[in-house]
Amino acid sequence: MTDTAQSESSRSVGTPSKGSPRRRSLILVVLALSQLMVILDGTIVNIALPSAEQDLGFGADQRQWVVTAYALAFGSLLLLGGRLTDLFGRKAAFIVGLAGFAVASAVAGAAGDFSMLIVGRALQGVFGALLAPAALSLLSTTFTESKERARAFGVFGAVAGAGGAIGLLLGGLLTEYTSWRWCLLVNLIIAAIAIVGAGALIPRQRAAEPRTKLDLPGTVLITLGLVGIVYGFSSAGAEGWGSALTLIPLAVGLVLSVAFVILEIRVAHPLLPMRVVLDRNRGGSYLTIALVGVALFSVFLFLAYYLQNVRGYSPFQSGLAFLPLPFAIAITSTAIAPRLVQRFGPKLPIVTGTLLGATSLLLLTTINLTSNYWLTIAPALLILGLGMGCVFASTFDAATAGVEPEDAGVASAMVNTAQQIGGAIGTALLSAIAQSALTGYLADNGTGDLAQTNAQLASYHAAFYCGAAVLVVLSITMLFLLRRRRATSDTTPVV
Repeated sequence: MTDTAQSESSRSVGTPSKGSPRRRSLILVVLALSQLMVILDGTIVNIALPSAEQDLGFGADQRQWVVTAYALAFGSLLLLGGRLTDLFGRKAAFIVGLAGFAVASAVAGAAGDFSMLIVGRALQGVFGALLAPAALSLLSTTFTESKERARAFGVFGAVAGAGGAIGLLLGGLLTEYTSWRWCLLVNLIIAAIAIVGAGALIPRQRAAEPRTKLDLPGTVLITLGLVGIVYGFSSAGAEGWGSALTLIPLAVGLVLSVAFVILEIRVAHPLLPMRVVLDRNRGGSYLTIALVGVALFSVFLFLAYYLQNVRGYSPFQSGLAFLPLPFAIAITSTAIAPRLVQRFGPKLPIVTGTLLGATSLLLLTTINLTSNYWLTIAPALLILGLGMGCVFASTFDAATAGVEPEDAGVASAMVNTAQQIGGAIGTALLSAIAQSALTGYLADNGTGDLAQTNAQLASYHAAFYCGAAVLVVLSITMLFLLRRRRATSDTTPVV
């Protein structure tokens, strides 16, 4: 640890961070913009895919790679990106990540063929894996005073939770009224604003000690392990659970991940120090983020299918229909969750939030061919937003609280890794469950037009029930696992 880091980590959590409140507020805007950009790219391209497919002439069987290329690169390289952030400095990693993400977006947005689009999407994932942990670790080290920290993580959690829904809305708007390419090129505008803001506002920081080494064997093991896991789950939706393209990558990924954990316990300079994940509140937060990702996927995917395939909404109308969700997340994350975290710690908002999420998904199991949007879907999205606002603000705070300065980047990377793995599991698991429900309904009720529509509804209901069950089990687990202490710690460093 550097002398600077030693002096910083010795300060009390109640000591305000350097700089004026206004400066820190502007830094928060810059960091939130970068987080929005990363989260948007997980969903904004989905709505643009049919237009891109027609324009570039690739087949429906290749479509999944536009999403998978980003998820593979992003998910597998996050821990490496987090450690590079710690080794070379958070500000430097943040700006390089922003610039690289912008260039990659330009490559994908200007793609003249399918290969160029995939290369651009993969590069987005590479630089996103550097950008995301750098942004969260900057947030963790910039806001250290208890009340201010809770509020800052509330804003960041609102962006993380609402970004997917905003991506659906923005993707529909840009695709319908401009071009699918602007779903990618819009990142250049966001990145440019964030780079200027970061350069002007974020103080220069020293990197880790020169003697600190990068754990190359650990990096190789976990990178290949996460590639296997993300690829395996991604293949399950298209190839089936019994396919060799699903089982072999999953098996290899799990073996390499176990080997990585064994190695990290033994090496002097681990890529992921076990002290980061073995803290009950941090470990519980990572688990919560992963499983909430599984449940949220059921809403983003299957409710969008319902609105467009059953109710005939356009992509833009479908995006508008999701607006109650980001609205409720924003209100809860910034106005309610910070007060709960400050007073009760992370347990109460996480347990309550996951139960609210389960309630929302159970309400969505009642949708039918003629459901009234304002009486069924809008209330369900509002309840889900209230719950997820509590969850995201609390888990992002608890997942990065109390870490040593040299671990801030990798602790932040674990948050995004948990999200990616959760999303990959959700994609495969819920798609398989939905497909099974659809096939079973058709087998029992014939294949007429009405039966086909009702079969789709049965598949959506099955996914919502599964998501609700995951959240109920998660809520009970967190009730016993999380400690009732504040999400902040005296060891939290400042910038």
